[in-house]
Amino acid sequence: MHMYVQHFNLNLLPFENVPDPLFFYDQGDHARIRKQISGSLQSGRGLIVVTGPIGSGKTTLSQMIKADFPDNIKLIWMAEPPATSSDLYLFLAQELGLQPSSSEKTFVMRDIRNALLRINAEGKKCLVIVDESHLMTEDVINGIRLLNNLEEGSLKLIQLLLLGQDELMEKINRPEMAPFKQRIAALETLGKMNVDGVLRYIKHRIHIAGGSPNLISNTGWEALSIAFGGGGTPRTINSLCDRSFNVAYERNKPVVDAQDIYEATQRMGLVTDVFHYIIMLNNQERKRQESQLENSDPASETAAAAAPATVSVTVEDQPSALAARKIEHKSQVIQDVMQDISAVRVDTSEKSFDEIASTIKAKYEQKSLKAPAIVLISSMIAFISSIFFFCHRSDATGLLGCLMELVSI
Repeated sequence: MHMYVQHFNLNLLPFENVPDPLFFYDQGDHARIRKQISGSLQSGRGLIVVTGPIGSGKTTLSQMIKADFPDNIKLIWMAEPPATSSDLYLFLAQELGLQPSSSEKTFVMRDIRNALLRINAEGKKCLVIVDESHLMTEDVINGIRLLNNLEEGSLKLIQLLLLGQDELMEKINRPEMAPFKQRIAALETLGKMNVDGVLRYIKHRIHIAGGSPNLISNTGWEALSIAFGGGGTPRTINSLCDRSFNVAYERNKPVVDAQDIYEATQRMGLVTDVFHYIIMLNNQERKRQESQLENSDPASETAAAAAPATVSVTVEDQPSALAARKIEHKSQVIQDVMQDISAVRVDTSEKSFDEIASTIKAKYEQKSLKAPAIVLISSMIAFISSIFFFCHRSDATGLLGCLMELVSI
């Protein structure tokens, strides 16, 4: 058992990418399609096709179908389609316990039909599941069509479930495939889950594993929402969450937070906006600490200044992160300079620059510093005027945006 299972007090690994019916997410498209397929099999409708992108849960869905009919189904599973229709018939014959006297399609098909009649006479059904059906050749597709034609009156002797990626629909929609498409009793498509579905899916798997949603912090849930803003498939969701729990375990954290989610996306090579979310969290934390410093006594200021931010990013290998740090540092320097300038205690309300200069001039004449004071004040006025002139000509929004653009030149 993986160590992070013990670390988070779980009973099972919650995000393994295996088709385990225990973790089946019986909601949304998965629940709807499961119900549709089960109904079609019970009524003996014949050919069923389910398509969807890689990792959308097609195989897990087929496992649930098997579980829905444990006693009265003769199940034949094909991990991938055979190369030819002849191979298809020979494989089915062997799975039905037959030893055809000839490899000719006509005789093999006759033996398969007789075997299916016996199975149906016993009150059972034969279900053939073909995974990776998008790899079928036209010859195999035609063989599937002929198998679907095996009937006894209105009763279909065999039930066929084809699972494939979206390319399967491209094949089915070809004009020459019209005879096959017309025989499909049910055609379903598994799509990506939206953000709400992704979050419910994650909570479902954590619950089945014996945990609670509190194992992921509020920032962690927000980071997951951002990572899967465009939707997600079960396989990708499982991979990211499993990596995130691993990262939190490696750092000996009690919960998974946004930083762990970001680190997991980096390890997987996923391109998301989680990085920008972490930068925003860092900025919010810095502003919160600055606000605490402004409202605290000198003794507590030292302790607050030494306190680390609750969310940090280790992105030395990210050029964009380095640039953001440099810009933020330069912006802070300019803000410090502006604060120093504003520290000169001169009432500037409704006064012109000349009046401000005159006031400071009179103040410093008392110390025989007339000439240096005039030079200093003139330089400061020129500096401030230059900044305002630049901001006026710039397209940046707000003073901070102007300063950011200035330091980036």
